[in-house]
Amino acid sequence: MNRPGASPAVARLRRTRRLMTLLFAATTAACLVVLAVVAIRIDSASRRSGLDHEVGSRAAGLSRAVWFDAGVLHLEPLSEDELAQGAQVLAVLQAAPGKSPTARNVVPGRSSLPGADRLDEIWHRVLDEQETVQVSASAAGGGRLRWAAAPVWDDDRIGAAVLVGTELARSEHDHDLLVRWLALGCTALVCCAAAVGHLLSGRAMRPALLGLGRQEQFLAEAAHELRTPLATLRLVVERTGSSEEALRLVDRLSRLVTGLLARARLESGAQRVELVPLRLDQLVETTVEELPDHDSVTVTAEPVVVRGDPDLLAQAVRNLVENAQRHGGPAGSPVEVAVTPGLVTVRDHGEGVPLADRERVFARGVTGSGPGTGAGLAIVRWVAGLHHGTARLTDAPGGGLLAELRLPADAHPGSSSSSHEGPGTVDA
Repeated sequence: MNRPGASPAVARLRRTRRLMTLLFAATTAACLVVLAVVAIRIDSASRRSGLDHEVGSRAAGLSRAVWFDAGVLHLEPLSEDELAQGAQVLAVLQAAPGKSPTARNVVPGRSSLPGADRLDEIWHRVLDEQETVQVSASAAGGGRLRWAAAPVWDDDRIGAAVLVGTELARSEHDHDLLVRWLALGCTALVCCAAAVGHLLSGRAMRPALLGLGRQEQFLAEAAHELRTPLATLRLVVERTGSSEEALRLVDRLSRLVTGLLARARLESGAQRVELVPLRLDQLVETTVEELPDHDSVTVTAEPVVVRGDPDLLAQAVRNLVENAQRHGGPAGSPVEVAVTPGLVTVRDHGEGVPLADRERVFARGVTGSGPGTGAGLAIVRWVAGLHHGTARLTDAPGGGLLAELRLPADAHPGSSSSSHEGPGTVDA
């Protein structure tokens, strides 16, 4: 959780740190899982191969120890052969041509062998492949075993097969033990990786947090240091009876300083834009009335309620009107402002802006290079973006330029300014 009183920028950095920790741990976990799966598969294949080699070699060796003599199978060597003594399960399958096999010399007992159907299947595989075959089958008494059956030849036909079995339980137990240790080890390594990633991301972000703290302190001090002399200057101008033009310039400078500081705090993340319900028509009318040269501006407004920041919207409207007054024809040319649901339009009667330049005038750092251009439009688009809206220029019916500030009716409060790039130092 974010600490109480933390600025939005600090909160974002802390969320980024947690995300980096999570990504570091997730990446480590993914790599370890891949390695563990490979190790488990290799171990399983290795154990199966070793088990097959063991039972296959034992069965093949014992098949050479017994023999047929005039159709009689001699099993006497099995009682003395070390391979037979070391077998967990041992039996000899013998069958007449076309008959099902019978089990002889079964060690340790008949219940340790598979069922009759399974024995018949093993016997036919030996006849078909004419070599040692290996299968997995359960014993009649329970338990899974790995079997190898090697043929015993009676002249030119297979008259019997030596069947050797070994339990899979021990090998599977060792394999399961390996899986558990791998799971435990991977979990411990992921936790260590998450802790190390958290520490490293904290160290990496420490300079950013320190710099952000200094920036917030600077903005707070700048706000105090700039507003105080401006207030004093206005009092001095009023007392000395200076011209109305001086008062207008002081007010404009005060608005400029306030706007610049507000944008700086929003862009740095030290402050979050707060959207509240407001009457857009009343805000536009009040903003126009506060302009020093508002006599040539007419306002047509419908009652409209939007969610927005009143200071930022007032600044955007002021910039649109002042831009129309400066670049929309000779001094005193009429400017028409209209407010409809979700839309503020400002029309002038100047030469307009070429179609190729209508996006460029909204760019950061534009200072105006022709009729109808003005740097304040960059601020208008920035404010529109903060409110999930748009700003554009179009041709007005009958001539002139029509500037639109569109605010969607479904604008949500609490939007973050970090997703919108604010303008640079421009003329407000």
